[in-house]
Amino acid sequence: MKIGIPTEIKSQEHRVSVIPSTVKTLTKRGHEVFVQEGAGIGSSYQDEDYRAAGATLLPDAASVFDAATIIVKVKEPQASEIALLNESHTLFTYLHLAASKELTEGLMTSGCTSIAYETVSVDRHLPLLEPMSEIAGRMSAMVGSYHLAKHRGGRGILLGGIPGVPPGRVTVIGGGTAGMNAARVANGIGADVTILEVDFDRMRFLDVTMSGAQTLYSSEANLAEILPRTDLVIGAVLVPGAAAPKLITREMLQLLQPGSVLVDIAVDQGGCAETTRPTTHDDPTFFEEDVLHYCVANMPGAYARTATQALNNVTQGYLTLLADRGIEDALRENAPLRSGLSTFQGKLTSKPVAEAHELEFTDPNLVLEG
Repeated sequence: MKIGIPTEIKSQEHRVSVIPSTVKTLTKRGHEVFVQEGAGIGSSYQDEDYRAAGATLLPDAASVFDAATIIVKVKEPQASEIALLNESHTLFTYLHLAASKELTEGLMTSGCTSIAYETVSVDRHLPLLEPMSEIAGRMSAMVGSYHLAKHRGGRGILLGGIPGVPPGRVTVIGGGTAGMNAARVANGIGADVTILEVDFDRMRFLDVTMSGAQTLYSSEANLAEILPRTDLVIGAVLVPGAAAPKLITREMLQLLQPGSVLVDIAVDQGGCAETTRPTTHDDPTFFEEDVLHYCVANMPGAYARTATQALNNVTQGYLTLLADRGIEDALRENAPLRSGLSTFQGKLTSKPVAEAHELEFTDPNLVLEG
């Protein structure tokens, strides 16, 4: 199989989809790997590292797409990359299609097969998403704490407090992987942390494992009651493959004190606040209703080396399966991989995405029968 690794071109995206050790594994199994020159530099992997692992270096993305049948990326393809895709390609990357009808239709028009990391599901877990959720969750408490500083536009609250002065208050909406990691870091620096969650089993787990944090049933009434006492809100809501529910309305945002901070980890899926819009690491924040919003759509890209290694740990097995077995056989034989199938020969095979954009859905099992 011919595998292509282009350089990520989304703003301030420094991760690379495949590291040299994975390339070596693939080439030893008889596969050809084509890497765009400079693709790994942002994660401190040099071109020579890839050559030594057996890859062929190519000068630009067009050459990589032309040479390869499997295109492995980190983030969703940008417009110039969609133009390079065709029916011979299989795209393996984070897609978050529910947040973009334009991207969804672009992939369908290209005719490519696309598999989304974030919807590959194993026993209700999302193994290819979880490492990035862990990083984004931990980051959210860090960047939220930093932006509470007065010189960043925040209230001037030190989350950990000091003797004689109470700590800042953090409300985490969602107790999944991202939310738990956000709460763990916030709790670790001494903040007063409350996690809102709807799953009682999950709340019991958090209650046992997060001794310094409180749990609260996630309802509109409870959220409205706690927001006036909150300094940092972290939105960590996830509905796999679907658009995030808008749990924080503009009116609810007005309950926060001026200079409070909202970090919306769910921005990739449209965000869980009505006022959320995607930002970049170049220009990460904006104000709405006197609340500082941090809504960077590729948060883990800031810690590219760590994030790249974590991503490769979980994607390598699936990529090897696709290359060894061939795309259609791998999808037929592996249910978790099949759950990530988003588009196939112009058809949309993700039900949550179809519902989000009111597009026709085709059962992935049916398209693979032919």
